Amino acid sequence: MTTVALQVSNLSKQFGAKVAVNNVSLTVPVGSMFGLVGPNGAGKTTMLSMATGLLRPDAGTALVNGVDIWADPSAAKSTLGVLADGVRQFDRLSGRQLVTYSGLLRGMAQQEVAERTEDLLRVMDLTNDADKLVVDYSAGMTKKIALATAMIHSPKLLVLDEPFEAVDPVSAANIREILADYVAYGGTVIVSSHVMDLVQRMCTHVAVIDGGVLKASGTVDEVRAGSTLEERFVELVGGRGTGEGLSWLRTS
Repeated sequence: MTTVALQVSNLSKQFGAKVAVNNVSLTVPVGSMFGLVGPNGAGKTTMLSMATGLLRPDAGTALVNGVDIWADPSAAKSTLGVLADGVRQFDRLSGRQLVTYSGLLRGMAQQEVAERTEDLLRVMDLTNDADKLVVDYSAGMTKKIALATAMIHSPKLLVLDEPFEAVDPVSAANIREILADYVAYGGTVIVSSHVMDLVQRMCTHVAVIDGGVLKASGTVDEVRAGSTLEERFVELVGGRGTGEGLSWLRTS
């Protein structure tokens, strides 16, 4: 049994003259809540897309629970659930239909899909909105139904790209509780975010990426090195500006 949920080795991707991901290697232990943090445009989404089989890398490999996702994608993806940032759902389906469709696509038995769909709708507090079209869902409801589609087949690894973006505090708290329970019972979560306080509170491990380069990786305590994660992040990434030159904003 592997103790590594995701092993990324020398992943690289270039778009024209822009190097989006530059030779990144990363190890995500089984049973961890792993945060991937970086500024906008740092390469987080590109790296996760390559690691989950959504975008072919120029170089490097990604092993999901010990299986090369590009050499044997079906086997690797059977243990993987993905919530991709900005990927449109089949939003002309109802919430119940969308989760059901996701389960059936995975080859699950119809009765099992029906039971798990109702369980997920209940846990996500979406039972009363289950027959509403996803296109009419709020941002928070859309994130929760997308998370349900990623969890329907009981994956060993969940990869969530910006799962809390545009989500209200109540929905965010519900999602955090669901993920904490999932990890407590042996699952592994990778969550990308640029909200340092959130990552520091919920994650056991963290990696900092900037300009497509891995700046640091380890447990949260190892990476923050005695300061807050936000302070350490600014130190690693740099680029913090000042308010100088905006004297016209001073009203008194």
